[in-house]
Order: sequence, then structure tokens, then C-alpha cells
Amino acid sequence: MLTTPSQPARALPAADAHGRATDWAYRGNQPKSTQALAAWHGLAVREPVIEPALEIIDPHHHLYDDPPNGNHYLLPDLLADIGGGHNVVATIYVEAYGSMWRASGPDAMRPVGEVEFAAGMAAIGASAIYGPCAVAAGIVGHADLALGDPVRPVLEAQVHAGQGRLRGVRYQAASDTGHVGRFIKRRVPQFLLADATFRRGFAQLADFDLSFDAWLLHHQLDELQALAAAFPGTTIVLNHAGGLMNVAEHRDHYAENLARWRTSLRRLAAHDNVMLKIGGMGMAVFGFGFEQAARPAGSAALVQAWKPYIDTCIDSFGPRRCMFESNFPVDRQSCSYTALWNAFKLATADMAPAERGELFSGTARRVYRLPEPASPTARSP
Repeated sequence: MLTTPSQPARALPAADAHGRATDWAYRGNQPKSTQALAAWHGLAVREPVIEPALEIIDPHHHLYDDPPNGNHYLLPDLLADIGGGHNVVATIYVEAYGSMWRASGPDAMRPVGEVEFAAGMAAIGASAIYGPCAVAAGIVGHADLALGDPVRPVLEAQVHAGQGRLRGVRYQAASDTGHVGRFIKRRVPQFLLADATFRRGFAQLADFDLSFDAWLLHHQLDELQALAAAFPGTTIVLNHAGGLMNVAEHRDHYAENLARWRTSLRRLAAHDNVMLKIGGMGMAVFGFGFEQAARPAGSAALVQAWKPYIDTCIDSFGPRRCMFESNFPVDRQSCSYTALWNAFKLATADMAPAERGELFSGTARRVYRLPEPASPTARSP
């Protein structure tokens, strides 16, 4: 199954009024505004859904509103994407953007507001008024584990706010001292995962049966490996295929970075408590350049670019410890929701049905402890 990734080919760059190609400077993972994205996606070539009956649990999406900048991705936006035809039966809400944090009160408690918001979205989804998908059936919130022991009351408040749906905490530990680091919104100290106070906060997760979602970059994977070794009883979910950077100065060291990424994934996989989300490759930091193209990428282009990385992830962790993720709306900077899941289906077409079942729903259901789907209740108008 293993294929060897080569230096990713870039999508054709946009051109200025004089026909000159614009530069490839990395400007963060969301270079287009919501309005610009809507216009850009209007240029996409629509494609039919592949294998519409295949059950999907999307284990990683966000919902947020940023009125001052005119950016948003709220429940109607997610439902419109899900409504494209894939059989998405449930989703996991994952923290981001400081979405709906409380405007007042102790700083440590402000993220509880996001869990309250996500639980409200879950209640709407559970009503089935807007479709059968159980939106936010599981919630991954944010808590400042760097507080150490004092994070405990924050976790208690989030468990209560989650109304039985809180499954974990994500801490965005991504750190880079170069060009990419300038665009990281939530800056953290280097080597945070080894910090003794952070680890005291991390140790609290086990008492609440909460997992840890980790978003970091490829040069930090060995730090995560050390954390996994220190806390074998806590489930760790590595986000976005391990964050292999291939932009700015990192593009000049692709072969070295690729080898380091693959070796680090294998080391992580030696720890049974580590799971892997395969996705996020639509982010600009991966260096595929789809966000620079004249129109969103179709599934054929996506699978050609992504399959070697998908293969490496699955070969390292196995299907029972991997799950495909949409990472929407961030990956919407490269493609549509329909094209993204089509690409994952095409990339795994030669696998056994049971293995694909794990990748598309089984692993997510097991890791985030979701119930087996029930038959929909008949509704009268």
C-alpha cells in the first residue's frame, strides 16, 4: 500500500492584471475571507458523490462567527456542506477561534462558553429537524492545561456544560520560529508539552475520562511521543496528519522533513494510546497550493496529491487507529466538502470494506465514544 510522496506539485498560481504569477508566500491557513470563498466556490465544477451510502462520522470541524471581519461558519453552513450527498451520520465539534468564549468572568473560565455553544448546536442536531446528522454528537473543548492543577474547576465546568457530550480537550501547541510561526494565532512557548506545569494540567484529563486532541507541526512530533509515553492511560488524538509543513523555508528541506515526519509517525504509533486524524491537508501550510488556484480542486486532483500521505498515515497506525476528518471550514480554502470526502473514498478504494469502515466511522465512534446509530423516528409535518 505504501507509496512514496514526492515534492508536492503546486496548483497553478493566480496571475495579476499583467499576467504575472503572484508569489507563493504563506499567509496563514485561511487567506480567503468567507465572502471571497463563496465567490471562489461558485466557480467550482460540481461532481457527483461517490458511494453515497458509505457511513461517515466527521470527527473534526469547527463553527464560529467573526462579525468584525465578516467571517463565519455556522450551523447552516455546515448543514449545507453535509447536505451535498455524503452519508454523514454524526460529527465531532472541535474548538477553534475562541468561538463563543464568554465575554466576562475569569479568563480560565471563558472557554466554557464554547462548550455551552457546541452543546446548543448538538441539541439542534439531535432534534433531526434539519436532517438526520447528529451534529456535535461529541465535543472537544479548550482548556488552558498550562494552568497546571488549577485547571481542574475549568474541566468540571466544561463537563457540566457539555451535557454528556464532552469527550476531550484540544490544546493548540503548534509552534514555529520561522515564517509559519508569524501566522499562528495562539502563540505558545516552545517545548510546552514537556513543561512540568502543563503536564500537571494534562494529568487532570484522566480523572474526567477526557482525551487530548493535539494540533502541532511535524518538527514537534517527538515531543508528543514523549508525552504519550508519560501518560499511557490518556488517549491522544493527533490532528491533521501530523502537520507536515512545506511552505516558506521548509520547502527547501522537503526530503529531510518528509523523512523526519515519517519516522516520527512510526515512533508515535508504537504507543497504543495515540490515534491519528487524516486530513487538514487542504491547509496552505502543507504546500499543495490548491488555495492559489483559479477554482477549488476536484477529488481527482486531491487524491493524486494526498494519497501518498494518506498511505503513510494508515501504514503507520493501521485503520483502527486512523480516522478521516474534514477540518472544515479551514480545508474549504482548497476544496468543497463533497470533493474532500470523494478524495478519501478514492484513496482507499482498494482496501477491504471493514478497514474502510474503521477509517470513515468506526475509529471515530470508538475514540469519541459515540453510540451506534439508531433508526430515525418518523415525523409528521
